[in-house]
Amino acid sequence: MSPSRIAVLISGTGRSLENLLRVCAAGELDAEVGLVVADRGKLRGLEIAEAASVPTQVIRPRDCDGPEDFSAQVFDAVEAAACGTVVLAGFLRHLPIPAGWLGRVLNIHPSLLPAHGGKGFWGDHVHRSVLEAGDAVTGCTVHYVDNVFDAGPIILQRRVDVRPDDDVHSLAGRVFDEECIALPEALRQHLAGEVRFVAGRVVRGDG
Repeated sequence: MSPSRIAVLISGTGRSLENLLRVCAAGELDAEVGLVVADRGKLRGLEIAEAASVPTQVIRPRDCDGPEDFSAQVFDAVEAAACGTVVLAGFLRHLPIPAGWLGRVLNIHPSLLPAHGGKGFWGDHVHRSVLEAGDAVTGCTVHYVDNVFDAGPIILQRRVDVRPDDDVHSLAGRVFDEECIALPEALRQHLAGEVRFVAGRVVRGDG
């Protein structure tokens, strides 16, 4: 049976993409990245995809007639590449999800949602918010994407203790280490049918 084809959407350096390519190549995840879509050009993530011979496409929101047209162009590209699952890996644009794609789009977020999530909470902004709040624990979350920022049902989370001497850089590094475990595992569960999106919630197993 052929590996499941996934599309990865990026807005930056492509570190999560790089990790997914590694675990797929190592046979740790029965999937292949069939397309990388970026919301702007000249990204390191595009270079990573091209080096791995993965097709890429740049779809700029400014070239689209609003969010719905942007979404339509993205999912048209995904379907043309015969990908059945979409992963938002450091993708910073609001992406309206067509009804037929609900339950097939996953996002990785660098906090324990719902804490430190929502519009404007991405990258170092999240870790700075955690430190300013004095949280003792943070982590990462993989969730199904709905049409509200960071609000979709959670597939899994991994925890990271916040150390007294942490700064944004050190905390971000340890959280990313957990992201590298969480995203492939969540994808594995999704592709194996161990988790499903049903009526706005996650259903596990045969539940």
